[in-house]
Amino acid sequence: MLEKSPQYELATHKGEAVIFIRFDYDAALIARVKKLVGVQWSQTQKAWYVRDTEQYRQKFGLTPKPIGADTLPKIDPANQAAYKNYIETLQLKAYSKSTINTYRNEFSQLLFTLKSHKVDDLTPDRLRSYFLYCINSLKLSENTLHSRINAVKFYFEKVLHREKFFFEIPRPKKPSILPKAIHAEDIKKLLDATTNLKHNTMLKLCYGMGLRVSEIVNLKIKDIDSKNMQVFVERGKGKKDRYVNLPTTILEQLRAYFLEYKPKKYLFEGQYGDQYSVRSAQQVFSNALKKAKINKDVGIHGLRHSFATHLLEAGTDAVFIQELLGHKDIKTTLRYTHVSKQSIKKIKSPLDNM
Repeated sequence: MLEKSPQYELATHKGEAVIFIRFDYDAALIARVKKLVGVQWSQTQKAWYVRDTEQYRQKFGLTPKPIGADTLPKIDPANQAAYKNYIETLQLKAYSKSTINTYRNEFSQLLFTLKSHKVDDLTPDRLRSYFLYCINSLKLSENTLHSRINAVKFYFEKVLHREKFFFEIPRPKKPSILPKAIHAEDIKKLLDATTNLKHNTMLKLCYGMGLRVSEIVNLKIKDIDSKNMQVFVERGKGKKDRYVNLPTTILEQLRAYFLEYKPKKYLFEGQYGDQYSVRSAQQVFSNALKKAKINKDVGIHGLRHSFATHLLEAGTDAVFIQELLGHKDIKTTLRYTHVSKQSIKKIKSPLDNM
């Protein structure tokens, strides 16, 4: 917190949510304010300001941004109370931030469609018609439709406590999609093409430890244990903590990265000193693919899939891979046996035995 108790003002400036920092002239305080990452001076407001981020709200002792506040004004007043109650119930049940965001985004789509019609008045038949509209008119994929059904189901069964409300609404069959792995040679090309130290370190850790993109951006400096060569992954998917092995080849690069970027809390921090965003990490991977000229339709999660596939091909027991990936069910890990090509390549065609 800054020393001389300046006044903080939440506002919109140049189309962006900002926090103005107002105080009487003080040379020492000005020098401290100038050290804030991303701080700028507004000539029209005669005040310093920074982007309105969770990190700066916490630093200045301001109340956190309410979840869903940006969406609420777009919802008809008839359903605003339902929307707020929905988010509060998700929070009380301690759902993860990513799940809350997914659920509220999908639930809000229903509220947008309803306009002034109250969501509480919907019948199972009306909901069935809505989901048919999602399939036939909106052309939603099976996975997106599952997410939307889950989100709406949560409202009727967990908020309104109508337990059997979805009994007669069928679900679409999910397609059986195998994980997309990247060949080890292409991984090396991708890493060699990524010359930015921060980006290269991020991608190496994603692949080298089999991390989800949410886990790589959530890594904190204190999670790195270089003495035991382990990294603590806090509250991964399903709120499950686990330890993963820190690759020995990354240690010197990590030290160089610390010296150059000097992160304060999170291992990877954004332009304004806040936590690196999932979207930015995905863009780093996308740019690396293009730069390495790898023509493959795969996202950053492909690095995690590749980690598991390459371990399996090297003879690592699936039980150990399950532990490293943080899978609850071994069946999830065993999907990689269908991706691995090494065992299949050893099978001889009957033709070759003639």
